[in-house]
Amino acid sequence: MTAQSSDLLAPLDLAFWNIETAEHPMHLGALGVFDGAGDGKSAARHAYELLASRAAAVPGLRMRLAGVLFPVGGAARVPVRDFDPREHVRLGVPVENFHAAAGALMERPLDRRRPPWEAHVLPAADGSGFAVLFKFHHALADGLRALTLAAAVMDPTDLPLARAPKPEPQRGRGLRLPFSGMRELTLADLDPRRYPDHVRSVVGSTAQALSIGASVARATLGVRTSPALTSPGSGTRRTAGVVLDLDDVHRIRKSVGGTVNDVLIALVAGAVRRWLDERGDGSEGVEPRALVPVSRRRPRTATPQGNRLSGYLVRLPVGERDPLERLRVVRATMDRRKDHGPSRGAGAVALLADHVPPLGHRLGGSFVGQNARLLFDLLVTSVPLPSLGLKLGGCPLTEVFPLAPLAQGQSLAVAVSTYRGRVHYGLVADGVAVPDLDVLATALRTELRVLTEECERAASPGGASRA
Repeated sequence: MTAQSSDLLAPLDLAFWNIETAEHPMHLGALGVFDGAGDGKSAARHAYELLASRAAAVPGLRMRLAGVLFPVGGAARVPVRDFDPREHVRLGVPVENFHAAAGALMERPLDRRRPPWEAHVLPAADGSGFAVLFKFHHALADGLRALTLAAAVMDPTDLPLARAPKPEPQRGRGLRLPFSGMRELTLADLDPRRYPDHVRSVVGSTAQALSIGASVARATLGVRTSPALTSPGSGTRRTAGVVLDLDDVHRIRKSVGGTVNDVLIALVAGAVRRWLDERGDGSEGVEPRALVPVSRRRPRTATPQGNRLSGYLVRLPVGERDPLERLRVVRATMDRRKDHGPSRGAGAVALLADHVPPLGHRLGGSFVGQNARLLFDLLVTSVPLPSLGLKLGGCPLTEVFPLAPLAQGQSLAVAVSTYRGRVHYGLVADGVAVPDLDVLATALRTELRVLTEECERAASPGGASRA
């Protein structure tokens, strides 16, 4: 089949579509918990009916991903004419533990023959409410786009208006080269006066790719990770959620400086340290490389549809005993990465997808996926959420846990969001490699308490930090 250029998957979308395996599905998720006002069973049934009816009216949820004849190896979003939302929205049986149910559902790959998304409504066994697990393939949506699609089936609310994309200048139709991300060539491109600009663009793009590649190679040297963060891949998943008070995070930030995100990453470093020590693996000298994705979208803009991501590669100071020193190291590292920008360094490896032709993604996807562990050890991603309260069927959303896909060779992925004055960590792990994910969840809570106490002690007269 053929497709309009606007329907073609972006290079990074193609990469996510082609590195997927049965043991490592490439969908991201969000587990939302709703207050059922004492009648959770009826509220869950009503939520199921609402989701099914509203999904039919959301164009982005009708799109499946299909191969195209040109460019060779490419794929495009194609609307499904006989779209049935009830093939994607499911009402589950009552469950005792939302996260246990979410783990079992997250390990199941999405049906690639249909629009790659699902919504599972999970009634609480005690009747107090229900949860909804949304799953979106990463080739269909990044975090911001997934939020937009999920918000479209929530109760209507006055969300901030997304900024309309700037209209592209009208250009004549021309020849499309077989490379994703390249615009069509027109007669104007053959104007000799434009050759210097073309040459500078090609040289600059090539130099950027070479620089990123060199940074990635350097990042593989002197790696000091832990076997606990690696896994051959069992195909099983376990999830856990942690809720923290955002005011506590702000107090730490105001005490030592930096950003909220610096504090959230430092909490992960400290929690991993405690987790490794408690399970007997030891944290001495451990510095796992965390990939911290960065959106390249303009604020409040969910278009275009494809993934627009880069990232920072940060060595987490897990081996550092002092909580305040861990935070200082994270802050200094993040400041350096931001000074260089998200288009440079090993964390910008996602940008290399733009330099690979579609057929290269199709043929090399498996190889890239198998070697993800060479690039980073742990994913720590932040997913933006609106500050306004969301509802479904009149039931307020009280908690929402983002869930990131687990890369091949890795045992743990961490996602975090802030919503309604609270921080929500969503932890995803290989179910066999990490049977003690609850220990890591507890360690996050402990780390926040200890870091808060250390900040208060350091601020007191004659105060000093203690490990």
